[in-house]
Amino acid sequence: MRHAFLDEHSHLESLIHHLDPRIKIISFGLFVILIVMTKPASWLVFTLYGAILSGLVLLSKVPVGYVFRRSLVVIPFVIMITLFIPFMKPGTTAGAYSLGPLSLSVSYDGLLIFWTVLIKAWLSLLCMILLTSTTSFPDLLRSLEKLKFPALMTMILSFMYRYAFVMEDEFMQMRQAKESRSVHREGWLNFRATANMIGVLFIRAYERAEAVYLAMCSRGFNGHIRTLHQFQLTRRDFAFLAVMIVTLTVIQWAGR
Repeated sequence: MRHAFLDEHSHLESLIHHLDPRIKIISFGLFVILIVMTKPASWLVFTLYGAILSGLVLLSKVPVGYVFRRSLVVIPFVIMITLFIPFMKPGTTAGAYSLGPLSLSVSYDGLLIFWTVLIKAWLSLLCMILLTSTTSFPDLLRSLEKLKFPALMTMILSFMYRYAFVMEDEFMQMRQAKESRSVHREGWLNFRATANMIGVLFIRAYERAEAVYLAMCSRGFNGHIRTLHQFQLTRRDFAFLAVMIVTLTVIQWAGR
């Protein structure tokens, strides 16, 4: 079974890949905070943010097509959440539509908020994709632990990422077995078989969780993430962080 891992390009050789994961978390976290805090209609600031992220993507040597496809996965969910903002926000009417007895009006303020939220979500998502694509997942979790991220949340992320693919394999094998035993079965029977598969998958997940817990206890697991890499901050890391802070500060100042 082939899976799309978050860190499948973390083995590449680039300046971004060689940075300390803690510096990358702080830098991109600050980037996301500033993106979210940017005022609506700050098109110059958004353009400069996009230019910086484009440069970082090229510098990281992560395929541009991969980053673009990843970023488009979440955009439909953002659109579903913000789709009704133009119709609910009061202000100058940009257009009116009638659907039978229902009359809807779109305001300019609502459209402004819609596009602002969409751009902010896309830019923030690019930051997270760049972070996860240039850092192996164990190193990312270890860095979060060193940055005093709650240990419980780190463990949840670790198990969720590690065993989501195991459960996906289980489901794909069950679906393959179902299709090999049924020929063109559609309608209610197909829906019933899928529902039974989901129920069996929950039972298998519970049983596997018990087995994993016993195996980890027998190996002396104490709740800490262990990796083969030892993190050490260098001048290059501090230089990158300083350049990011200065650049983002200048952009914020230019936007005002």
